[in-house]
Amino acid sequence: MFDGTLTTTPDETGELARLRSIYDGLLLQPPVPPGDDALADLAAMANIFDLDARRPPAAVWGDLRAVLMGQAVAGAAAATDLPDVAPLTLMVVEDDPDMAASLTELLTGAGHRVVGPFPDARAATAAAALHAVDLALLDINLAGDGAGEGSGVALARALKQTWGVPVIFLSGDIATAARNAALATALVHKPYTGRDVLDGIARAVAAGAVPG
Repeated sequence: MFDGTLTTTPDETGELARLRSIYDGLLLQPPVPPGDDALADLAAMANIFDLDARRPPAAVWGDLRAVLMGQAVAGAAAATDLPDVAPLTLMVVEDDPDMAASLTELLTGAGHRVVGPFPDARAATAAAALHAVDLALLDINLAGDGAGEGSGVALARALKQTWGVPVIFLSGDIATAARNAALATALVHKPYTGRDVLDGIARAVAAGAVPG
């Protein structure tokens, strides 16, 4: 039985440490700015988490850091008090078999219909032509596609442009997700709990990206 916890590999959690090494200088007195490119990435990451990126960078990073650390610390928490969302047809694309199975169990247990799970973009693209999908949950880096970093990006673009399917990125690769923020309605940061996933779906519905 799914217990609300979805684990991930240790190298994915290293993304948070990498981001802290870049942006924690903003919280020092006096602040240590990370550079224009990094500040642009910070604004993109804030937008994908529905944070106000127009504020001073230190305030933006403070809130984004809290979100990311909160998700990481919540890795062992159970999914309770779940958001109320009408049943949807959800596509799952995840190349980790155990995580894909747990995610499917979580979503079906919440009353949703799951198309998949699929381990790569090719299978997911074929399925999208056959099924009406309300929302797709994609791992942004799909090892089986042989396309390297961000290999889920092309799939997200195809789903959105060809079939009008909105996307949630599931990833520890926050920077890649931020660079492609226009393709996704939300990002659920690995490692995540079942509650994080269902909250991401609820955010997509609340934003009007999918029917509620």
